[in-house]
Amino acid sequence: MNRPRIVDPHAVPVAGTDAHLPPVDPARLTAPALRQRFATGGDWRAVIGGDGRIGPDRPMSAAAVLVALVERDGGLGVLLTRRTEHLRDHAGQISFPGGRAEAGDADAAATALREAEEEIGLSPACVEVIGRLPDYTTVTRFVVAPVVGLVRPPFALRPDPSEVAEAFEVPLAFLMNPAHHRRHQFVFEGGQRQFLSMPWQGAPPGEATREYFIWGATAAMLRNLYHFLAD
Repeated sequence: MNRPRIVDPHAVPVAGTDAHLPPVDPARLTAPALRQRFATGGDWRAVIGGDGRIGPDRPMSAAAVLVALVERDGGLGVLLTRRTEHLRDHAGQISFPGGRAEAGDADAAATALREAEEEIGLSPACVEVIGRLPDYTTVTRFVVAPVVGLVRPPFALRPDPSEVAEAFEVPLAFLMNPAHHRRHQFVFEGGQRQFLSMPWQGAPPGEATREYFIWGATAAMLRNLYHFLAD
């Protein structure tokens, strides 16, 4: 059974939030604490491994994304992108910078760093890779390796307009609080299906505040990061 592609996630009813779960201790959301956590991560499995059962309509592809944690005075921020509307996969969605692995990539970290540089102009020299989360399999048949890195300003971004509409940061503390994790449920082929969203209100420079609707694979990988840091 395949999981359906969701065209308008805003229209899917919200079943509830996970406010019963505690937020990650702020002491664990610092650069030194994260380095230590990934250095001693041990054998940890993802709570959410993928979008669902995947059909045989096209071959699986290896990919990687960069979970870039920017070191700001007010705390760490997660660097995300809003993809352009014309892309075949994940058009208009909020995503981590990243993409398909290429033959010349030494490993998942090399893929994530190369893609981040190509998509948003983030130099690999600005990124300290500290670890990775378990792979996540998307309904579009990508096996995604989430590579986690610390980014220390200053740095300059140059989003590629053919792929990225904008790049922005969301406070890590906001995303690591399950009170902000909404569970959406719907019925498909006689069964209950669900996905997570983490809507965030933010304002691009010189513009009015608007909602950034973080959902799907990006929200699921952030939820895996939550469980890893809260464990």
